[in-house]
Amino acid sequence: MIPTTPILPPKDLPLNNILPDEPLLLMGAGPVPVSQKVAMANSVVINHLGETMNKVIERVRVMSQYVFQTRSPHIIGVAGPGSAAMEMAITNLLWPGRKVLSINNGFFSSRLAEMAERVGAQVTVYTPPAGHEACAKEVEELISNGDFDVVTMVQGETSCTVWNSQLAQITQLAHQHGVLSIVDAVCTLSTMPLQMDDWQVDVVITGGQKGLASIPGVSLIAFSEHVWPVIMERTVPMPHWCLDVRLASEFWEKKGYHYTAPVSGILALHEALRQVCLETLEKRFERHLVCSNALQMAIEAMGLKLFIEPESRLNSVVGIVVPEGVDSAQVLTNMSNLYKVEISGSFGLPIIRIGQMGEQSRAHNLYRTLHALGMSMKSCGASIDLPAGMAELERILDTKDDLTA
Repeated sequence: MIPTTPILPPKDLPLNNILPDEPLLLMGAGPVPVSQKVAMANSVVINHLGETMNKVIERVRVMSQYVFQTRSPHIIGVAGPGSAAMEMAITNLLWPGRKVLSINNGFFSSRLAEMAERVGAQVTVYTPPAGHEACAKEVEELISNGDFDVVTMVQGETSCTVWNSQLAQITQLAHQHGVLSIVDAVCTLSTMPLQMDDWQVDVVITGGQKGLASIPGVSLIAFSEHVWPVIMERTVPMPHWCLDVRLASEFWEKKGYHYTAPVSGILALHEALRQVCLETLEKRFERHLVCSNALQMAIEAMGLKLFIEPESRLNSVVGIVVPEGVDSAQVLTNMSNLYKVEISGSFGLPIIRIGQMGEQSRAHNLYRTLHALGMSMKSCGASIDLPAGMAELERILDTKDDLTA
């Protein structure tokens, strides 16, 4: 008999040994802070097939129709990040032989192209000039000559902070040419206008952890009534089981079973959507715009440069050029360790990024973040005028107290 050595349990490993002494203020490109009500909802576990869950799902779908600005009932939750919702859209609409035009502004829009290639679609990539939005006229020329089935794009490219301001024109012209559209609105939904029905968008993807200010790991995807028959009548085998919309609709539309739903995350999403509805989209858009513009102007007043020109600039995530000779990693470390504020680095670009989504867009968070940024930049050798930046932020926000509190 071969002697065995027992495997002993590891010593007690409490979370407080690795978590910071106090919570960090999350001001990066996501996830974002959540309200106390969202956090409380996320602490509840219920039966994923009970009558209570059925009522929750129905309310999530009704509130989502308002947030997506669609009358389509085909709204599906995804147990996964925004990327899982992206893959659900791609996998259900594309297969070998289908042709897709992928508008590529950066890291996340290129992910849509990669997903399309992985399911065997023929992918044509249109890349606008660096730092600029997609041009509707150029896209129309490509669509007119390309015999495409689907066009994919992002509303806001968080990796480089570009905003595709001509999104509505592009999706409408795609519809005119019989081309389906998939739009990634992970960082923009509820932070800036997106009118799914009026803009004739076929699929809109979002994650919970950004504009909606819910927890990571539960996402939403909305399908237009125009695109729904394409999915339902598909004859090509589906390579994914979890991401099969026809199976998912059994749970989300027919009170049936697909897999064990992330009930706590759906409850959190319910509360986050409820808060959007209570605030109203109109007021929420204004709050985000005021806060982002105030932050941008304060950053410039401090002596730093923004990465994208105003006409193509995303408000949801602000990109800041790192001054020459300044170590961006050290700036982020100082902000985190000394000031308990976390912002984001980049995907190879010479920038750092500050989020302006959901609960990030509050005056008290902006003051704390700008101070932490200025002091950390200064300690890393940047020549800046922090008092000028703080004064500019206060000047803009002082008249908007009722909106930005």
